[in-house]
Amino acid sequence: MKHILVVLTSHDTLGNTGEKTGFWLEELAAPYYSFIDAGYSLTLASPAGGTPPLDPKSNLVDFQTDDTRRFEADVAAQNALANTKKLSEVSVADFDAIFYPGGHGPLWDLREDKNSISLIEAFSAAQKPVAAVCHAPAVLLNAKLSDGTSLVKGKRVTGFTNGEEAGVELTDVVPVLLEDALIALGANYKKGEDWAPYVVEDGLLLTGQNPASSKALAELLIAKLA
Repeated sequence: MKHILVVLTSHDTLGNTGEKTGFWLEELAAPYYSFIDAGYSLTLASPAGGTPPLDPKSNLVDFQTDDTRRFEADVAAQNALANTKKLSEVSVADFDAIFYPGGHGPLWDLREDKNSISLIEAFSAAQKPVAAVCHAPAVLLNAKLSDGTSLVKGKRVTGFTNGEEAGVELTDVVPVLLEDALIALGANYKKGEDWAPYVVEDGLLLTGQNPASSKALAELLIAKLA
């Protein structure tokens, strides 16, 4: 059985807006069921452990899907979410791949979390897939190869676009604009239409542009592990 580590944010504050943030529900729920229905086992983890913060906007009616409704009604899924492991307590040796759902939270904590960065570097070195969707490719920004070069330099990647950030009116709130930050590191940044499903693979590095790309990214990871 394949075992996937799913890493969620522990950050719940949207800059200085006074609003809450966290992970985006669809970006967890859609991959969660893609993996579970494929017969994979999952471990959920976060920097702080316990229940990670849900971006309240992601559970509004406009953003609900069959997968999010299934997740909300799923006792086992809710139990897993309430009891995420601490990132400091997980090991690359126990997993076949690592997957990062987005939401704005990762821009603050996972981008700079030393345990997360070490895990990404270890998965990459072990030739195990690393996948991140929407804002979660921010987790790659401080990861490096063994020779010290950026993990994303020269790699085809995608992530939440400047246009999409402007669309949610958070351009001046977020600590980094993901599109600009990836390009600045020498990544070969790719993007599709704003809000449309779009995924990119470069070897074992798999990225998705936005919430709508979550399921497609999970299916890409499943194909890689097949």
